[in-house]
Amino acid sequence: MSTFPLFPKSFASDNHAGVHPAVLAAIIEANTGDAPAYGEDPWTRAMEDAFRSEFGTGATAYPMFNGTGANVVGLGLVLRPYDAVLCPATAHINTNECGAAERLLGTKLIPLSMDNGKITVDAVRDQLSVLGNEHHSQPRVISISQVTECGTCYTADEIAELAEFAHAHGLFLHMDGARLANAAAELGCSMRALTTDVNVDLLSFGGTKNGAMGAEALVILNPELDAPALFLRKQGMQLASKMRFVSAQLTALLTDGLWRENADHANAMARRLADGVADLPGVSLRYPVQSNAVFPALPEKAIAELRQRYLFHSWDADENVVRWVTAFDTTPEHVDTFIADIRLAVLGPMGV
Repeated sequence: MSTFPLFPKSFASDNHAGVHPAVLAAIIEANTGDAPAYGEDPWTRAMEDAFRSEFGTGATAYPMFNGTGANVVGLGLVLRPYDAVLCPATAHINTNECGAAERLLGTKLIPLSMDNGKITVDAVRDQLSVLGNEHHSQPRVISISQVTECGTCYTADEIAELAEFAHAHGLFLHMDGARLANAAAELGCSMRALTTDVNVDLLSFGGTKNGAMGAEALVILNPELDAPALFLRKQGMQLASKMRFVSAQLTALLTDGLWRENADHANAMARRLADGVADLPGVSLRYPVQSNAVFPALPEKAIAELRQRYLFHSWDADENVVRWVTAFDTTPEHVDTFIADIRLAVLGPMGV
């Protein structure tokens, strides 16, 4: 028995979830004797093979500690000192990474208007009139999140259009893939179909939100960008000495479709949650439910009551929009109990 207090099931983030048993088993299996450090071990070789199997033979994967680090190292591969990154205004690199890209890379982030978290070619095109103008930071990278911070998914065609436009204008396409697994599960396709096959140049791959203890990766799909990665990873403080324990987690997720199983389940729990509150008066969804996140507007009194028992984040305080996130270990019972409490908070004890 744990001597630490047990928390109620959280709907704040899939980062609050535990570790999948298969991932824990992989860590334990890797904890056998000594092994060379800094990635010169068989577990890291197996991880590299697993990523090539998933993303194509030209893919190179570098295990890292966290998504912010993977984003910063990845963007550092393509940015010059005077360059800028075009990204949605809601992008994690713009709103939730404490200015890491700007501070560590000296770059400029240019937030773009979007629809349900997604940017279009038209939004990018509006920023390209400054190309060649010495008074302006030069757009160099388009960065998108998959899934978006609004829980929505770019289709393969939408990504392909952005990639084609980027490359035609000398830009690169970067993907923050913290929840790429959820997008592929929702769209019923491979992760390769949303990245390699539509000419994404590089991405951060999220393992932690999908059941890992703490494992992300930078995946380089454009081989021309690969040469500096070893050095920038070290300089960016993302080189693990006992890398086998990070690599083993990623391999576990990429083995026998575990990543898809976890994402499918998390997505299904979000749909179950959204469906369970859809008929409540005063409740509406800000964005379509396309992954493991639900963004409902609720009566203010109901939010206050629910916060006494549950963890979840505010999304738009002015309009009483909150964010609920499900995970691989969210059960139907967790969801149904939460739905019952939401209904009680909205309708009152008499159900009216």
